[in-house]
Amino acid sequence: MVSLSLKPQLHHLRHRCFHVSTLRFNASSNSFRVKPTPLPFLRLKRNLVLVSNCISRTDDGYDIDEQFSNEEDLDTSEKLKHESRIGKLSDNDNLLVEIVKFSGPAVGLWLCGPLMSLIDTAVVGQGSSLELAALGPGTVFCDYTSYVFMFLSIATSNLVATSLATKDKNEVQHQISILLFVGMTSGFLMLLFTRLCGPWALAAFTGAKHPEIVTAANSYVQIRGLAWPAVLVGWVAQSASLGMKESWGPLKALLVASAVNGIGDIVLCKFMGYGIAGAAWATMVSQVVAAYMMIDALNKKGYNGYAISIPSPNELLQIVMLAAPVFVTMMSKVAFYALLVYYATSMGTNVLAAHQVMLQLYTMCAVFGEPLSQTAQSFMPELIYGANRNLSKARKLLKSLVIIGALSGLILGSVGISIPWLFPGTFSPDKEVITEMHKVMLPFFLALCITPSTHSLEGTLLAGRELRFISLSMSGIFVMGTLLLLLLTNRGYNLAGCWFSLVAFQWSRFSIALRRLTLPNGVLYSEDVSRYQLGNLKSV
Repeated sequence: MVSLSLKPQLHHLRHRCFHVSTLRFNASSNSFRVKPTPLPFLRLKRNLVLVSNCISRTDDGYDIDEQFSNEEDLDTSEKLKHESRIGKLSDNDNLLVEIVKFSGPAVGLWLCGPLMSLIDTAVVGQGSSLELAALGPGTVFCDYTSYVFMFLSIATSNLVATSLATKDKNEVQHQISILLFVGMTSGFLMLLFTRLCGPWALAAFTGAKHPEIVTAANSYVQIRGLAWPAVLVGWVAQSASLGMKESWGPLKALLVASAVNGIGDIVLCKFMGYGIAGAAWATMVSQVVAAYMMIDALNKKGYNGYAISIPSPNELLQIVMLAAPVFVTMMSKVAFYALLVYYATSMGTNVLAAHQVMLQLYTMCAVFGEPLSQTAQSFMPELIYGANRNLSKARKLLKSLVIIGALSGLILGSVGISIPWLFPGTFSPDKEVITEMHKVMLPFFLALCITPSTHSLEGTLLAGRELRFISLSMSGIFVMGTLLLLLLTNRGYNLAGCWFSLVAFQWSRFSIALRRLTLPNGVLYSEDVSRYQLGNLKSV
């Protein structure tokens, strides 16, 4: 039997960063041996626990380690939770950094095109209200018809991003070469169509009551039509760079093109007096310069922007399967905007001039939402069906894009209405034109504030290849919007009726896209990856 001569009990402060790991009783020497854990750092907290060295008998001595086991498990759990929270914050920060690094330059990228048209509007409007009115049908024919070929841009971004998600660089080059051929061929066909059918299309659009508008608009259209091949090839090269998450190269190209267009407008229109024809020449040259620099930016990424391949029947079918629903979607948008201009044309020259100014302002502000769509199309494929599939991160990305879109919409709407309100003479000195502009301030704001968020939702649907749904929903929205437009204009609401129809059109797009993405079997929640195979897609 061993007699114990114990000294007064020791008490130890128990803390997750400050504790004694072992305390054993040695029977042979009648003493305690304390073996402390090295303390790498000390951190004081409020929850200090006082622990007595209660003794338990073991085969070779007395051990109190078991008293601390539960607390150590709790400490480990709390540390893991803390590290998890830090990891989530880090992931969110990285995600926001990626969005800003990509979409920041992309804002300028999408802004350059509408900015060119806005410069044309401002310069031409200072010289003649008639030529300012002629820019309406002229830009519809050039700019809105080019939107029909937006399927090339979307198909390029989608196919390039998908190929990059599978880490196949050769496939990326092959897709680019095929789409460059399709873009160049489409450009020459549009050049031929403009030369042969331009006057007839403008006359049918504006009506027989305004032959002077047709003449001015046709001169604008014929000059700008010379750039069709360069425009579509440049779009493919630009979209390929964006699909690689590279936006700085295309931005530099369009900044140079915008400078060329602005200088050309001032020289040809203000100093040389060429009017609407001078604006057309400046825009055409700037588009050719932009296309060359887009291809050069693609070459700097390690791809050959001058390599063109004729697609096989199967490859052409693959592009059609992807592009046909997108084509239907873009046609619905273009047709609705064209209808707005058509009805404004029937309301007189001053109303049409005011609508042209407001529509150009709207277009320039709305493109701030396009980078959100492009961000979704560039980043989502990898997260939804790529090698690094992560639906949770995809949902976080969409949430960030929608919030950014909502804030951007409110800011853009406020800025957009302040320009014609505070500086109306910038676009036209005609008081009747200014009065008509002021009548549509409210619907202008309501339509614009929701547009960026809508772009982020539709970009996610495109990335998830919900192509059939997008085409069908957009077709339905177009039909309902057209009926509303007819109703409001027939009731005598004039230009305000056109713009309130646009409000209904934009909010319907937002509501339907949001509903689709939040379904349990939607692209952001479904685990079925077979739906993303191009062979399983159904064309409309």
